[in-house]
This record gives sequence, structure tokens and C-alpha cells, in this order.
Amino acid sequence: MEPPVKKYQSGVEATLDVIGGKWKSIILYHLVTEKRRFNELRRLTPNISHKMLTQQLRELERDGLILRHDYNEVPPRVEYELSEYGQGLIGVLDFFCYWGEAHVERVYGDKSLALEGPFMSDEEAAQFASGAGLKQV
Repeated sequence: MEPPVKKYQSGVEATLDVIGGKWKSIILYHLVTEKRRFNELRRLTPNISHKMLTQQLRELERDGLILRHDYNEVPPRVEYELSEYGQGLIGVLDFFCYWGEAHVERVYGDKSLALEGPFMSDEEAAQFASGAGLKQV
């Protein structure tokens, strides 16, 4: 095994090196429940450019988080899905989602003002707020 090229100060830094940035976590979030085609991901992430989506998908594939399935059909069909390794991030993505919803509700009072949904249930929100979630300041 060769030594790492980069030294990290914490596991958080290493995680963000792989899934950080504006788009990767969002792309991964959309792949949690099912395989998606490129144009589906484009529709689900409307502000991303074609070039950026291509780049981010390639990086996620290179890092082993997603699998690319290229079907030999006319017209060509390509689907993306979380790899087994990438599925290890589902809990992280869920936590991001729960924390973000709790944060938006704390700041705006009503998360529907800033989020399009779907939202976590009231039971999930209460469990999150009382447990591992947002600490009240």
C-alpha cells in the first residue's frame, strides 16, 4: 500500500474532500432511492450545467461512490446508481437533510418557506431535535 498523497486534519476533512462542493452531495442524495439517468439528474438539479454534472459524476465514479451503467442501445442509455461503498454515505446524507430542515425551521420558523420538500415527519423532527441533531443555543 502506498502512502497517502494528502494528510487530513480530521475525518470530516477527508469526507468533504470526496463529497464536498456544491453538487456532489445533492447528486448522491438523488441516487439514494433509485438509479437515475443523466437527464433525470439534470432535471432534479436544475442549476447545474451539463459540463459540471458530467465532471461531478466522473469524480464520484472515480472515487467509487457511484456506478455508471452504459447500455448498448440506440439511442444510448446510461444510468447511475450508488455503489455498495457509496451506500455507506446514506446515513450522512440523511443527517445533512435532517439538520438542514431543522436549521431552516429554526431560522425561518416555517421550513415550507425555504424548502420545496418532501420534509421529515414531525416524529422524525422531534427525535432529531431531542437526540443527535441540533443542540439548542
